[in-house]
Amino acid sequence: MKRAKKSSVWDHFTKKNETDVSCNLCDTVLKYSSSTSSMMYHLKTRHPQASSGEKGSQSQPTVSSMLAGRKCDKQRSETITQKICGMVEKDMLPLDFVSGEGFLELIQFLEPNYIVPSRQTITTRIEERFVKKKNELKARLYRARCVAITTDCWTALTTESYVTVTCHWTDKDWQVKSAVLLTKSMPGRHTADNLAATLNEAVDAWGMTGKVVACVHDNANNIVAANIPERVDWVSVACFAHTLQLAINDAFKQFVYKVISAAGKLVRHFNHSTVACKALEAKQEQMPLPKHKLIQSCKTRWNSVFDMFERLLEQRWAVTAVLSDRTVTKLQDARILEIKDEYWAIMADLKPVLETLKCATTIMSSEKTVSISHIYPITFSIINKHMAIATNDRLG
Repeated sequence: MKRAKKSSVWDHFTKKNETDVSCNLCDTVLKYSSSTSSMMYHLKTRHPQASSGEKGSQSQPTVSSMLAGRKCDKQRSETITQKICGMVEKDMLPLDFVSGEGFLELIQFLEPNYIVPSRQTITTRIEERFVKKKNELKARLYRARCVAITTDCWTALTTESYVTVTCHWTDKDWQVKSAVLLTKSMPGRHTADNLAATLNEAVDAWGMTGKVVACVHDNANNIVAANIPERVDWVSVACFAHTLQLAINDAFKQFVYKVISAAGKLVRHFNHSTVACKALEAKQEQMPLPKHKLIQSCKTRWNSVFDMFERLLEQRWAVTAVLSDRTVTKLQDARILEIKDEYWAIMADLKPVLETLKCATTIMSSEKTVSISHIYPITFSIINKHMAIATNDRLG
């Protein structure tokens, strides 16, 4: 007698015993007597790609079919929740990110059986993670013999004032470590007493009393006064990079402020005019020049004057061509915006000097190297090599 042909459904199921079968795609266990209808229904509803093939097909199941039937038990659900919290932390995402339609659609596709927690739950989880990491950091600081702190007052785009305190130390392997200890709103006056109180509170809260050997800060009068021996018990250290920047700014005021003003006015014109910006792109294509946008200098962004000068010198002839095109720039505007040849020469002369100062500032701003070891070599190099008076320098 001819043997009956085996159903293709058995390509995806394994018989566990006389009454149970197990799905090879998702480990679901089904009851079985003599009919394969329940197994076929399971394939059609949970693994449609597997059931759409011809009978006897040995095709490999697709990723989507595997995901559709994968179990999302309590342990896996907790892992996903923690990963979401970690993503919000690392990428600094808003908390309502978890309720966004796009995110929910993505999770539904990747893990259909996972229930995304509410914003309140994510907030609670992140607060719990903060407490845990804070305790871990406290333990690490407790093991450190001594630490140094840095502080800075800054203003957000919303005009709210904040103070940030960071901590630096070396571990047993002499690896430099750092951590942000505090970012606190300071709506009141930034007096020396208030700033000193904030620093002392941060040090006490992290159990570092008696361990702080120095506080590095900028040269603002209030923070300098806050770090005197009468208010704190550590050494006050002015930031070398900020001191260097102040010296550069003083030089700008005496010699090149007119050049900076003229260059800034020209860059603002191109950044605020769509017509001029498109014309510049066309000239860059014709010349040809790199398709770079002009850079605006900013008083609070170190090295931005160098960036502005460097980009203008790179795009000089494209910029000049746009200003000379009367279909783009009116004659009256061109006369106001055009930079004198003398100013172009000053920018070219200053470029290598500012490039060196930018390199020095960048090195001194590194978090992973001991910056004090760079001070003397950098200062010696700047004074004796890059700032030395040449025979053709104009004095007076």
